[in-house]
Amino acid sequence: MAFISTRTTNTNSAPNIKLKKKPTIFNTFKRDYQLWIMILPAIIIVLVFNYIPMYGIQLAFREFDFTKGLTGGDWVGLKYFIQFIESHMFTDLLRNTVVLSLTTIIVGFPAPIILALLINQIKWKRGKKVLQTTVYLPHFISIVVLVGLLNVLLSPNTGIVGHIMNAFGFHDVNLLASTNTFVPVYVLSDVWQHVGWNSIIYLAALSSVNPQLYDSAKMDGANRWQIIRNVEIPAIIPTIIILLILNMGSIISTGFEKIFLMQNPLNLPVSEVIETYVYKIGIISNQFSYAAAIGLFNTLINFALLLTMNYIAKRFSNISLW
Repeated sequence: MAFISTRTTNTNSAPNIKLKKKPTIFNTFKRDYQLWIMILPAIIIVLVFNYIPMYGIQLAFREFDFTKGLTGGDWVGLKYFIQFIESHMFTDLLRNTVVLSLTTIIVGFPAPIILALLINQIKWKRGKKVLQTTVYLPHFISIVVLVGLLNVLLSPNTGIVGHIMNAFGFHDVNLLASTNTFVPVYVLSDVWQHVGWNSIIYLAALSSVNPQLYDSAKMDGANRWQIIRNVEIPAIIPTIIILLILNMGSIISTGFEKIFLMQNPLNLPVSEVIETYVYKIGIISNQFSYAAAIGLFNTLINFALLLTMNYIAKRFSNISLW
């Protein structure tokens, strides 16, 4: 008797594939423990100096009492925030801070881009290195030394700029003591000091441009301006957008040291900004809760601007921080 097998084979059955499990945090630490050990000191420093002090934020919502420390004092809620917003200094401080920050960004942000594009056009290698070193040096000048130089050079009686202005008929004009010239002096000196150093990141981005793009552009008869417009600028646009987001996220933070050192009773109406006011209220006047509230208000505004600019950049250019 012959037996005929009726068993059939399912040729359409899917192969037995093992799905790769998503690595856990523990497995990641175990796999890359050498790298985590290397960055452990940096993590500790960030925790100690950036995150642990955030516990003191509660000071902005309490009536500070020296005998009770940061954890003591009566809870007053938004009292000091309302006090700052309703104070007569609020409008002037906000206006001065925004004017200085926006002017610095408008004038100072394009400057390193233009400088990087110009330096990248130099073919003489030795001259290019000398120029780069020259424009980098002002970045390493201390703020105290820089303000001292400004006081010496811009003095109406003994400064070089003062003598030049006297020769053109502008007598006894103190650029650092005038409310009309304080902002230009601050912005231009800031650009002069940092333009070279800030151009480094753009030069690094330009160095990654494919040389074949330059060759193709030259074969098509493109001149230098056309190469800059069609090859180099598109290559650094992602870098420009990221740095613009970061700069706009600190628009309410103008910096403390330089403005404080350049202040004097004559230019105070335009030089008093939020950060110098926080120092005077908190350290000099011992109003720690009030100063903490103003500082926290400043930080929250910056954070909101950072989120807004990041959202706008991601929506229109698909480039963002996250």
